[in-house]
Amino acid sequence: MLLEPYNQTDHPECKSRPDSGLSAITELDPGYITGPLSSVWKEWVKWCVEFGIEANAIIAVPYDWRLPPSMLEERDLYFHKLKLTFEIALKLRGGPSLVFAHSMGNNVFRYFLEWLKLEIAPKHYIQWLDEHIHAYFAVGAPLLGSTEAVRAALSGTTFGLPVSEGTARLMFNAFGSSLWLMPFSKYCKADNIYWKHFFEGKVGCPHRQQCDEAEYTSEYSGWPTDLVSIEVPSVRDMGAYPSIMDITENITSSMECGKPTLLSFSAREVSDGTLFKTILDYDPQIKALVYQLEKYYQGDPVLNPLTPWERPPIKNVFCIYGIDSKTEVGYYFAPSGKPYPDNWIITDVIYEFEGSLLSRSGNSVSGKPNNSSGDGTVSYNSLSWCKNWLGPKVNITRAPQAEHDGSDLQTVMNIDHHHGQDILPNMTRSPHVKYITYYEDAESLPGWRTAVWELDKANHRNIVRTPVLMRELWLEMWHDMHPESKSKFVTKAFRGPLRNEDCRWDYAKARCGFPEHCEYRYIFGDVHLGMSCRLKNTSTNLLQQYL
Repeated sequence: MLLEPYNQTDHPECKSRPDSGLSAITELDPGYITGPLSSVWKEWVKWCVEFGIEANAIIAVPYDWRLPPSMLEERDLYFHKLKLTFEIALKLRGGPSLVFAHSMGNNVFRYFLEWLKLEIAPKHYIQWLDEHIHAYFAVGAPLLGSTEAVRAALSGTTFGLPVSEGTARLMFNAFGSSLWLMPFSKYCKADNIYWKHFFEGKVGCPHRQQCDEAEYTSEYSGWPTDLVSIEVPSVRDMGAYPSIMDITENITSSMECGKPTLLSFSAREVSDGTLFKTILDYDPQIKALVYQLEKYYQGDPVLNPLTPWERPPIKNVFCIYGIDSKTEVGYYFAPSGKPYPDNWIITDVIYEFEGSLLSRSGNSVSGKPNNSSGDGTVSYNSLSWCKNWLGPKVNITRAPQAEHDGSDLQTVMNIDHHHGQDILPNMTRSPHVKYITYYEDAESLPGWRTAVWELDKANHRNIVRTPVLMRELWLEMWHDMHPESKSKFVTKAFRGPLRNEDCRWDYAKARCGFPEHCEYRYIFGDVHLGMSCRLKNTSTNLLQQYL
């Protein structure tokens, strides 16, 4: 699977390409044992088919996740094909599509929207989006990147696979897409792409990055803490990087005593290449990442992906992610004394967890904790960046994730929201109950809706197969598609079972739970009481109450 790091070509003896069709997104490794372990969108596809969506109406658009964005188009014409897919779907189905993207798939979709601006006439851009895309569901989107990408670049991340971290690092750094997930500052934006293309006429020139004053007056580039701290035995070429190597006399005297120097890097210094250029003397192989950063990101002809993005100009946008899981937000590295790719070791890890910062070593951590924590892979500030897409007035609803009768429902209307600031709902939580919090805005932009869903304890990699998310996605889809729907968003007042699988046996009351919807009905082959609990009415009848 390795690519040539500089030109992103295949290994001479092995050519790999992404699979196509639904099989590419259901399971990574189909099989009786490996299938459930590697399931991706399989449960969502099954859910849609079970509720009447035709299988040929579900279109998978997998991509080669090893390639940087411009190479997806250059080698595979991926974005041309994606545009054509939307246009064919419109002709076949007679209406616009719903887009679901998970994790880095959101980065790909963002790039497609920017590529589309340059592909069609600007005055037809919004019209094309309105005709072809009804709603965009961004699930687990790393909108400001993920610190795990830094770990993978310097020491390797195996994701539980039976390979060494060094081998994982070797592979990760060969992929041009590895930098696509790098964390970056929320205060720095790229230059105007239209000016660059239509006035300067310089195709392929680097994107000039403009940072707000807040980048230099605030700490950590809007992140909870410094993302990377590296212990180095000596300092070389101090003049080359004065911005991050302002060594004081105390540090100099420590170096003279043979003590290592601790260099810290913010999100901006990671995304602009300062980190990699600084450690080049200690890790010469890192020059491949510097090359990839300059060619495929800073020099990208469409967009520098390592910049924050505004709300997509799509009528209906739903941003969905998990919160309150222990998530890595910073690392301490030191040279290991071994050759590449094992030349760095992690000496400490900084985590965010439920509004506080922790370290693996137990040492105290300086920083500004987020109001919550991330989904186990992406930090909260990156996931929740989409709250900036909400307008000045927001309705907030908090409800249990499990089926409920509305007794534990909390709603606050018309909460003031200031751009750039998080929204903190003044709501209570019952112990041991997982909630889903909805932030909804259907008033700021006429005809447009924006919603943010936060799911307690939903894991980044498993969120797309959680029954709670499947239920909520389907109810919102059903609400939007039905001509008799009256409210802007689907009601949150209650949640009952929609499938036989949702009915369960209540051992405390010796009956099926939700007796108004479920009944005991044994069928040969049932092996426990819960399997014999089935819906009284059809799913279609049950769905009517959500209009």
